[in-house]
Amino acid sequence: MASPRNKHEEPLTVYYDGACPSCVRDRDNYQKMAGDNSNVCWVDITDADDQLKTLGIDPRKALTELHVRDGQGNIFSEIDAYRLLMARTVLLRPIGWLIGLPLIRPAVSRIYHWWVTRRLTREGRI
Repeated sequence: MASPRNKHEEPLTVYYDGACPSCVRDRDNYQKMAGDNSNVCWVDITDADDQLKTLGIDPRKALTELHVRDGQGNIFSEIDAYRLLMARTVLLRPIGWLIGLPLIRPAVSRIYHWWVTRRLTREGRI
C-alpha cells in the first residue's frame, strides 16, 4: 500500500457523539465542505465504551472532547483534534489555525467545555 503524499491524505478516524444532534449536524456540514476526498471515517461513540477503552480513550472524555486518530494510530483530543480535522478542508483551515493561537486556544477550550458540559447535564448524560 502506498503511503499518503501528505498529512492531509492520511486517513483520520473521528470519534463523535452520535446522540448529539448538534454533533451530527457538524459532521454532516464538515462532510459537505470536505467532499469525497477528505479520507475521514466517522465513528459514533454511543454505546461504544469497550471500543474506546481498547483505544485508550476514556469514554467520559470522549463525550466531553472530540477525539481523532491519525493513520499511525496517534490519538488527538480537544483543540488538537479539531485542528487536525479542520486542516483537511480549505474553508476550515484558517479557523483551525486561529483556534491554535496561544491567547485564543484556552478561551475556545473553556467555552467549548462549558457548552458541552451544559448540554450533557441538560440531557442527563453526565
